Parts: sequence; structure tokens; C-alpha cells
Amino acid sequence: MGWRKIIFNKWTLLILSIALLLSILIYKNFEPPLTMESEPTGIATELSSILLDSSVTYEQVRPVLERRCVVCHGCYDAPCQLKLSSNEGLQRGGTEELVYDYKRITPVQPTRLFVDARSTAQWRSRGFTSVLNEGGQQTAEENLKNSVLYRLLRLKQQHPQPDSDQLPDSFTLELNRKQTCPTLESVDRFSREHPLWGMPYAMPNLPQQEYRTLVSWLAKGAKAPAPAGPSITVLPQINQWENFLNQSASKQRLVSRYLYEHLFHAHIHFAGSPVREFYRLVRSTTPSGQPIDEIPTVRPYDDPGTAAFYYRLLRYNPSIVAKNHIVYEFSDKRMQRYRELFLDPDYTVDALPSYRPEIATNPFKVFSAIPATSRYRFLLDDARFFIEGFVKGPVCRGQVALNVIEDQFWVMFFDPDQAVFTNNAGFIAEIANDLQLPADRPGSHDILDIWTDYWQRQRRYMVAKQTRFEKISTHDIDHAMNYIWDGDGKNPNAALTIFRHFDSASVAYGLVGDDPETAWVLDYPLFERIHYLLVAGYNVYGNIVHQLNTRVYMDFLRMEGEDQFLAFLPAARRKAIRDTWYVGQRRRIEKLFSAPQDWLNIESVSGYRTDDPQRELYQRIKHRLANVAQHAEAMNRCGRSECKNLSPGTVLRVDRAMNKIARLQGAKLHAFPDIAFVRIRMEDPDQDLAYSLIHNKAYKNVTSFLSDEHERDRSNIDQDTMTVVNWLEGSYPNFFFSVPLSEIENFTKLSTAIRNHNDYEKFVDQYGVRRTNPEFWELADWFQDKYRQNKPVLSGLFDLNRIHNR
Repeated sequence: MGWRKIIFNKWTLLILSIALLLSILIYKNFEPPLTMESEPTGIATELSSILLDSSVTYEQVRPVLERRCVVCHGCYDAPCQLKLSSNEGLQRGGTEELVYDYKRITPVQPTRLFVDARSTAQWRSRGFTSVLNEGGQQTAEENLKNSVLYRLLRLKQQHPQPDSDQLPDSFTLELNRKQTCPTLESVDRFSREHPLWGMPYAMPNLPQQEYRTLVSWLAKGAKAPAPAGPSITVLPQINQWENFLNQSASKQRLVSRYLYEHLFHAHIHFAGSPVREFYRLVRSTTPSGQPIDEIPTVRPYDDPGTAAFYYRLLRYNPSIVAKNHIVYEFSDKRMQRYRELFLDPDYTVDALPSYRPEIATNPFKVFSAIPATSRYRFLLDDARFFIEGFVKGPVCRGQVALNVIEDQFWVMFFDPDQAVFTNNAGFIAEIANDLQLPADRPGSHDILDIWTDYWQRQRRYMVAKQTRFEKISTHDIDHAMNYIWDGDGKNPNAALTIFRHFDSASVAYGLVGDDPETAWVLDYPLFERIHYLLVAGYNVYGNIVHQLNTRVYMDFLRMEGEDQFLAFLPAARRKAIRDTWYVGQRRRIEKLFSAPQDWLNIESVSGYRTDDPQRELYQRIKHRLANVAQHAEAMNRCGRSECKNLSPGTVLRVDRAMNKIARLQGAKLHAFPDIAFVRIRMEDPDQDLAYSLIHNKAYKNVTSFLSDEHERDRSNIDQDTMTVVNWLEGSYPNFFFSVPLSEIENFTKLSTAIRNHNDYEKFVDQYGVRRTNPEFWELADWFQDKYRQNKPVLSGLFDLNRIHNR
């Protein structure tokens, strides 16, 4: 009988379990939806308070949208592609379709706002769903009840997140986290399953007045004024520039094509115009004087598809976000410079080049008629702008390209006035076929192309370079420094520092930080290919083959830039230095794509006086660039050649303390994220200082193309360094610190004494401002204001999507 009892109990337990599971499923599927009317403080209560704020205007709403919404929803990587930086983006709504999908087999249709669809109806046909009341009665009650955006804002008010310590694990903050994009039909279920996931997601609640401002605006129908047109100051300049760019002569048409393919991603600012008025250079089916009809090609060198098109300047009205704000100035001086570089030289254009992909993707063929020196000078004039396009760019997230570079390195350039054979027009014409970039076969599925075609071309180019390198004379190191461009003694673009923060990056003027492990020296062919590979030719909507080819070819270019730096070092030391750079994935790449290396043994520079030639070379380069160093520092701090003088004694005290942090290395830096902003609070708040702490991580021994910090071993961590600068660097801060001046020495002491988790908690509790801290928004606003105050034209909104949960 005992065994029967056991069987009976098992069957009873099984039946009860099934019944319980069915009850849960029935509850989930048939429970009355959580409507706004059923909430304890439902829509009626909400409306009664909103009526007190019925006069709210868009001018009041926009700052709240920008500082609380756009800071996470402003670029391609906005969750659910919900871009709130413009009313058009708000009207478009969201979609579950991913922009960043490095595993896709076939390319997808682009979803560029303003470009790939012209109406809300067209976006609906593309799968975007509304976050506003669309199609229902336009009453305050319906505008809220049928608004997903309101429902998520309301959810946050009803279920505030914790206001201290770290967020619980129920919040997913990984960059590649699974998207959850509630629609009007699913938002109730979303609210039940994730009550803490209201907006702003994983951030402190909105202050009550800001919440009421947004809700009042949504209740009134979320109306916004029509986009502004050109200001009176700018309109004559637009007419002047469009007339210049659309001249009919073949020479001008080729020059205009060259300019467009290099400036299509720019936020163009006109000299003397309002500081926040920007334009895009576009191709239009309509001439000047008529409404612009932008031609929506994926790449700037794609066939416009029409015999007649015009270069036009289109005002850019969305909120400016730092991560894709790349500024280029138009002025009378600039136009005169273009004439000097491109129109005054004596050359002819017999025929305009084709837009066929095999031609259009090779700038050395398309623009061969334009003197190479002119093209190189054009790039050098604004080198930071063009390098920033590669490390920052409109694609917002650049892991595929950026993970081939170091976290901190310097970039210099060959002097255009020196006889560098790679800059010679005849040499470039000879090897133009071998400079073909892997973008001439869009949508290709041939994963072997990078090996069977593009690497073979690159190798032939390197053999050609080596053959000529064997014939050059040996130069004394003092004379060799003349081959490094010094900015003509006045241009701060002569040297740049690139900081990589995993999958984002930033560019500073000058040689910033301690001597880096590696450096690049760029010539014209390398500079041009970087732009056409990573800016003009990169398609974020492309397939896995395009992503992989771009990634591997960028390795070729990186090695080329590093090798040109090595050429300035003694032949006997080059290989040993180079071998220290090539470990882990780098060594795998080098073995797979074995390059000619005989040049390593060819002496080209003599006269070194120390046993550390790399350090000595860095010192000589610094001396060569001394005339532009001060200008470069001022540009970093305030975007101008001169900055406001601060109290020297106070600054010296803070700098002295910060320099102690800058000397930290290895595991002692584990408490710091990729980039942290620090506010130093003075007695007078108007005098508060801003610093950036930049954690430079080593990835020497990682084995994956997409390795992150979790895959680094101790040998990597021990090589980490810190750079501290007295300006706000980067677009994606990971953490905030706030420190009274009176405690600056203690801040440094605690940060340098962190040995375990308890030490870290003590440090953050005293000076850190987590994303749960009620003071988070106030501090974030201060950093936004400081950035804009220091750089009124160059600044944009920092993105807070990557604030760490530390």
C-alpha cells in the first residue's frame, strides 16, 4: 500500500502543478489590462493637475527633452531607434529592428531620419510604431491614454527606482542588451513585467516640474514649431556657397564632388552666424532657390541616379549631440583657400569620372586630375575634423573599426613640402589600382575577398613602397624631423591624440598624456584611405562581410601608420619594438597577412644619442611641434586660440593632485571606468573646474575581434595607464565625481589607495554620483552647461546611455 500512496502523491503533485501553471497562464492572458483609468492616481487626477500648466510651450519643453530624453535617444544607437532629438523623430516612433547587427547576412534598408522616408506614413510602412496618440480623438485624455511615451513616463513616477547604491540586476545596461520596445498594445504587459523600467530608464526620476512640463505638452498633442530656416546672417553665404559649388565647368564639378565626399557628414557652421546654427551639404534634385529634395544614397559616392543634381546646404535642426557633432566652418577665407588649392593650379579635367562602384570607391582614380598636394593640404588643414570622422562619426558606435586601435596614441603627418615618395603624384598613379578599398562590392557574401583580392593589392603596394624605401638616403635625426609636418608653425592640427573608450573614441589636439606605446605617421594615401574606408565607404546597415572586411582592412591601415612611425627609428631597434606591439590578436593578424619586412633592416635615420630611441624620438617630435602646443591645448580647453585665465594658484593645486592620479598604473586603476568626469567645487560655483579621467586599457593578449574588458587577463591589466586632462573629453562619460576643492587631496589619496571592494565603496560613497543618486541630474546638467560654455560651437549633448552601474 505504501508504494500506491507514493504514486498517488506524485500524481497529485503533478496535477496540482499543471493546474497552477494553467492558472498563471490564464491570469497572464486574460487579466484585465492595467489601464490608466484603473490606476489609483489615474488619468483624471493627472489631468486635473496638468490643467494648471496648460500654457506650456515648446520652448519650455525642449530643454527637458534634451537633458532627460535626447541624452539617451539621440543617435542610431537610441533604444528602439526612438530618436527624440527632433519632432520628426518623435513622430516616427520606434522599431525593434536593429541598426547595429554585426551578424546580419544581407544588408538592410537604411532608416536615416529625414533621408530614407519623408513622412510618418512611410515610416509606418517600414515597421515603426507610434509613441504618441495617433489616429484617435485629439483630446487631452486620449492624447495621454494612447501615448506610449506618456505611459512610460508615468510608470517611472509610480515606481521610482532605488535612490542609493547600485541598481539591482533586474536592470539590463549592457550595450548590446536585448531590445524591449513596447507598443500601445503591449505597454500594459510591459508595465506589469517590468514596473521599474519606466522612462528615463535606469535613471533618477524626473523632478516634478519637469514631469508636469512633459506631460502637459503630450496632453496638448506634442506640438512643435516648424523647423527654422536660414537666418538673415547665413542666407547670403548659402547663396554664395551654392553658386560656388554648382559652377558648370568640369574642373569645378570635379572639385565640388571631392568636397562633397569629404564634407557630407559635417555640421557646417558659417562664420559670424549664430553659434548653434548648422547645415548639411547634400545633393538635391532641385537647384538653388527651390525647396531642397535630398537624394538619399547610402554613400556619398553612390550614383545620384539623375543627370542633373545640385549641391545644396540644408539646415540641420535636431538637437546637437556630441557623439555625431563634427563641425566644419565655411567662410570667405575658406572659399579663398579652396580656390588656392583646387582652382588656381594649372590642370585640366578632360572628362568627369564615372559613378560605377569599381571607380567611385577609389578616390585615387576619381580625383587623379586634382593635384595630390592640393588634396593632401586640404586634409591637413583640418586634420582633426577628418580623423574625428573616423573615430566619432555619424554611426555613433564604432566597435568594428575602433577595436583595432590602441586606447591612447598619437598621430603625426608627413610634411607636404618634403619629397616623400608616397605623396608623389606619379607614384600614386602607378599604384592606384592597388589602393582599391573593400567597398566596391556592396552586399557581397564572399568572405574570402579580403584575402584573395584586397590583401594581395595591399601587399603589392607595400612591395612597391619597400622598393623605393631601399633607395632613400640616410638622414641625421635632426634633419629627419623636417619630414614631420609642424603645422606651418601655426596650425594645431599638426599632431593629434586619439583616445579609444572601447567602442567610442575622441580626438584631442596636440600630444596629450604620457608617451604612448605606439604612434602613427600619415601620408596622403593613408589619410585618404582612412576616410574612404571608415567614413565615406562605411555602411552601418551593411552585412557581416562588409563589417569584417572593414575591420580587417583597418588593421592594414593601422599597421601602415605604425610602420611609418617606426621608419624614423634606428633599423637595429625596429623589429624588437614592433614585436612588443604585436601580441594576441595583433600577432594573429600579422601572421595571417604576412607583409614584406625587409625595410625594417634598411637604415634611414641616424644620430640617436640615447639607449631609448623611441622616447628620444617622442621628445624630438615634441620639440618640432612646440610652436603649436599652446594653441592645441587652448583648443582642447575652450575651442579657441586663447582661453579665459583662471586663478593660477587654485589650478596649480588641483593639477598637482590630479597628476598623482595620472601616475597610477595597472590594477590600481580598476576602480575607474573608461572615462569619468570630475567637477571640482570652488567657493564660487561660477569658478568650478572640470576634469576628465581617461583609463587607457591594454588589450594586447585578447583573441577576438570584439573582445571587451572582461576578456583581458592580468598581463593586460598591468599595462593600463591613466590620462588626466583639464577639459571634458569624449562623448560618452561612464561616471561622475563631485569633489570640494578643500578635499581634493583626500580625493586623490582615497583613489590611489583602493585595494579591494570595500575601499572602492568608501571612495564612491564619498565622491561618486551614481545613476541612482537624486543629485545625478543636477551634476549631469552642470557638465552639459560647462561644455557648452567652454565650446559654444563645438559642443553637443553628452550621451548618458553608458553611465556605469558602479
